Amino acid sequence: MLAALRHRYGILLVLAIVIAVLPLAFPSSYYFRVASLVWVSAFAAIGLNILMGKAGQVSLGHAGFFGIGAYAVAIGPTHLGVPSLVALLLGCLLSALLAFLVGRPILRLKGHYLAIATLGFGVLVALVITTESRWTGGPDGMSVMKLTLFGWRASGSDTWYWITGGLLLAGTWIALNLDETPTGRAFRALHDSEIAARVTGINVNRFKLQAFVIAAVYASLAGSALALMNGFVNPDQAGFLHSIELVTMVVLGGLGSVLGSIVGAAVLIMLPQVLTVFQEYENLLLGAIIIVSMIFMREGIVPMLSKFMMGRRA
Repeated sequence: MLAALRHRYGILLVLAIVIAVLPLAFPSSYYFRVASLVWVSAFAAIGLNILMGKAGQVSLGHAGFFGIGAYAVAIGPTHLGVPSLVALLLGCLLSALLAFLVGRPILRLKGHYLAIATLGFGVLVALVITTESRWTGGPDGMSVMKLTLFGWRASGSDTWYWITGGLLLAGTWIALNLDETPTGRAFRALHDSEIAARVTGINVNRFKLQAFVIAAVYASLAGSALALMNGFVNPDQAGFLHSIELVTMVVLGGLGSVLGSIVGAAVLIMLPQVLTVFQEYENLLLGAIIIVSMIFMREGIVPMLSKFMMGRRA
């Protein structure tokens, strides 16, 4: 128990130090923006990792919830006169409700059937966003009002760096503490064997649904944060390619590892920035690096590095 506590608070402490120290090395506001993108993406990936890595369920349409959160903070203030913060909370509630309603039937499926069902949900959300142009601006997207709290407006890359960094710390703390709760242990049992979990008295359908709802709320919050930071939103944020990107972050970093989600997001966001010097070969090199990483680190970057370090100590 003490070792688990040390592990959890050690990860939080290291992450807090990294977030606090990184700005000292940033030469311009561009780096603040890239780091903010990493924090937002990592937050969404942590939620998806709870569903895939902890509970063992697949989702290929998770960007649908991301898009709901993003468009909530765009539509709420613009069309309904709702403050941005209230719109953010409404987006989370809508995502949780949809996850509950959609998850009840589709989470009874398994394997590729579940993957296709979640993919269909994501495509449906993206289609609604694209076609309802009167509310969403259609394929061109729409602008998002600045977040305002008691007269203070959140603007600037450095401001959003600290906001998204704080959001990531909170999301990491929740995910790490979830591991040691009865819910977290039920998720791990589901991941190992649904049949064994059912035999031990775990309500399999209930905990699958719970993981799906938690992951949806994480994605919605991340979508809202990104939309408010960018001041603009478009249907790509709810698209299939974004769903695949989130899944890649989780798998690349390490399924079941909270730290792995952060590392996976950092790699996938920062690599394209580094590879821009290769111009037309950028996408080719990015794909090759991901393929090589998955061949030699099948369990993900963080689990493989942990095993390597433990082997060196032994």
